[in-house]
Amino acid sequence: MAEASKANPQGVEKVGYLGLGLMGAPMTRRLLAAGYQVAVWNRSLGKAAPLVEAGARRAETPRDLLAASDIVFMCVTDATAVEEVIFGPDGISTAPGAGKIVVDFSSIHPDAARDLATRLKAANGAHWIDAPVSGGTKGAEEGTLAIMAGGDAADIERVRPYVLAMARRFTHMGPIGAGQTTKLCNQVIVGCAMAVLAEATRLAVNSGIDANRLPEALAGGFADSIPLQLFVPRMAQGIYAPPLGHIATMLKDLDTIADVAQATSTPVPMAALAGQLFRLARTVRGADADALEIYKLSAADD
Repeated sequence: MAEASKANPQGVEKVGYLGLGLMGAPMTRRLLAAGYQVAVWNRSLGKAAPLVEAGARRAETPRDLLAASDIVFMCVTDATAVEEVIFGPDGISTAPGAGKIVVDFSSIHPDAARDLATRLKAANGAHWIDAPVSGGTKGAEEGTLAIMAGGDAADIERVRPYVLAMARRFTHMGPIGAGQTTKLCNQVIVGCAMAVLAEATRLAVNSGIDANRLPEALAGGFADSIPLQLFVPRMAQGIYAPPLGHIATMLKDLDTIADVAQATSTPVPMAALAGQLFRLARTVRGADADALEIYKLSAADD
């Protein structure tokens, strides 16, 4: 914590959050509730306004956000969006970064994470942690997220208290890129689970039994899981708002899995099939539809 103490003599660092979407907004609220000083930035000002009212300070640009913060957290759509806020005009890379850490909660390709980290360190000296999250909007609101991280061990420990204001679990998986690879493993399981649970729910409905009772009936057995308990009732009852995650986001991750699997000679037949189902869901339901609308693919009247 030597660098942290130098940046803030009280030992409590100033933090920033960039990207105030489905995940970023509730995660920022948890930082504010924990009593931290938080600066925020979002491309559309409307998403920042409620957080400013809750006590955050609005930064004018990503550059301003890093200048005002010791640690910057970030959650944006994809690697293109990360590139823009880091290296675009008035991006994070244009502010002095020595002794500061950027923690990227976005889900991007492991190679992209390593490339961005190297370039940012060369540009302004800031350190990088790739720390994708799992747990959806519910986990973000309740502070029960699982976060898997890649980066330097000292950096991980420095940001840990702040991350644990937003998450239940924060696991250091290895060097930069390891967090993203771990998230891909997570998405193999989640993407396939959504597809399989959609089949089970449809089988129940088409067979005339109450699909809403599947979580109760299967609780404690080998089929029980958080996805079973959370996803099946939403599918059975047609609850898709607010979305737990978008079809486009899941498909992006499944496509990245396919790319990494090819590079590492890893067979992923189940994840590949899930990717094709979500590609079809995107065509039928739209990119911004809830990922659980994959359930609708199996019924002609949906």
